[in-house]
Amino acid sequence: MYEEDELKIIDPDAEFDDPLDQIAPAGETSEEPQVDPEEMLQLLDSPQAQQRMLAARAFCELEEPRAVPRLIELLKDSCPLVRVSAAYALGRNADPTAIAPLIEQLYDWNGYVRKGVVWALGNNHTPEALAPLADALKTDIPAVRLWAASALAQMINVNYETVVAALAPIIEVMRRDPIAAVRSNCAWAIGQLCRELPSNVVYATAIDALIETFAEDEDLGVREDARTAILNVGDPRGLKDHRGTRARRLVLSQRCC
Repeated sequence: MYEEDELKIIDPDAEFDDPLDQIAPAGETSEEPQVDPEEMLQLLDSPQAQQRMLAARAFCELEEPRAVPRLIELLKDSCPLVRVSAAYALGRNADPTAIAPLIEQLYDWNGYVRKGVVWALGNNHTPEALAPLADALKTDIPAVRLWAASALAQMINVNYETVVAALAPIIEVMRRDPIAAVRSNCAWAIGQLCRELPSNVVYATAIDALIETFAEDEDLGVREDARTAILNVGDPRGLKDHRGTRARRLVLSQRCC
């Protein structure tokens, strides 16, 4: 659907540091000096793209409901650096009115923008984001697919039905994606979602998928992430199968020597 080298269109080191790298976890305060929200609100309307970008990036840290309408408008800004900053800011300033515009922006030509949109949709904890995030996980470039898996893990904060619906596309991509990092993030996401599921057929299917990935994935890192996900869930059958699989791997390795 998208070209893999889209993210090379702009130079992130020279022109834009990913705002996600600068966002403090929820509940934590940044050690950097606080900016003036009133000043940043005014700069959102600046005729200079650089000023609009800096203002939008400020709201990646600040929670200010008054900024939301203008941030939504900036999702359509002519400058991709402004659009990506606005997307991340709407992830920090979650608002129901931003969901539809964010989903629409998943078709942005710029991969950095789509990555920011994916993060914002996950952070908004809404069932409306499930289908577009699942589509991004299956069809977008690797960098976006990576974050789509993490965003789908946020469905744990929505409801049981959404968690169940999120598992199927994540399991599918974990089994077939050509990029190891994407498969690893899928394993992590499955582990997160399983922690809140009751012991039923959906839960068992997800654990089976993790065990399968641990046993069969060609990448050591992916296998380790699947293993960690199983251990973190603490499923007795999964732990038992994990030990059995490790023993079989040891036997096979000894036979090959």
